[in-house]
Amino acid sequence: MLITCPYCGPRDVIEFTYQGDGNRERPQPASQDLDAWNAYVYDRLNPAGDHNEIWQHSGGCRAHLRVVRNTLTHEILST
Repeated sequence: MLITCPYCGPRDVIEFTYQGDGNRERPQPASQDLDAWNAYVYDRLNPAGDHNEIWQHSGGCRAHLRVVRNTLTHEILST
């Protein structure tokens, strides 16, 4: 699987580290809503199909990328 880094060009996925779901919204730091924090820390979706993700080019320029990947085929649709 290749991911296109905007700085380094197409690179093998082995150079990248998955950083998490690109759709999650962190609660406000001062928020004391324990249900919101619990959901943010522990709840994860397992979507089938196109999914927004955050990856870091850890084996290269260290840039963080937003990637749209199909979770069924692992095809990278956009970076």
